Amino acid sequence: MAIQAANFWGRLKEVELFFQKNDPVHKTMRRVIKRLDKAGIAYAVVGGMAVNAHGRKRTTADLDLLLTAEGLTEFRRRFVPKDYEEVSGRPRRFSDRKNGVKIDFLVTGLFPGSGVPGPIAYPDPAVVGEVIDDARVVDLTTLIQLKLAARRYQDFADAVALIRVHELDEGFADRIDPTVRADYIECLEEKRREDEYEARQ
Repeated sequence: MAIQAANFWGRLKEVELFFQKNDPVHKTMRRVIKRLDKAGIAYAVVGGMAVNAHGRKRTTADLDLLLTAEGLTEFRRRFVPKDYEEVSGRPRRFSDRKNGVKIDFLVTGLFPGSGVPGPIAYPDPAVVGEVIDDARVVDLTTLIQLKLAARRYQDFADAVALIRVHELDEGFADRIDPTVRADYIECLEEKRREDEYEARQ
């Protein structure tokens, strides 16, 4: 029981540090985007850190960045292995040598989710990035579209949460690719079901 209690309080401390932006993931993000900016490599933060930047508060243990293929080549040339170590068997995953935080690079032209070619590909970060808290973050429309295209449980949960935070409705569906509009509407309906449940409590 003592070990469980220690793990519980340790986890609470980790969560506190994350939302104070003083945890390893935020530190890794600040270091890498500073290097990318200095090198002139276009990027956009995606994944869990982008979800946080757009107002949905949740923790994440890694960092996802959108780069072009040329940007990834330049990142490798400049920073690997001096600052980041390649992860065996994962050609677009690297480990921060300072703290071990993993960075996954999503590359323009490749596809979210299973990686099977489809109607939605990762876009150019220079086109879809916007500045939030001194970092270039993928814009809300693109973030939700990529989440829906990835089709994982966590991605759908993030979409529901972002719908709630930004008070989105059916009109937002016109801004995303037709192939994911039905999934968006289902997430919107799930948000409304959750609201109805909360109202009954």
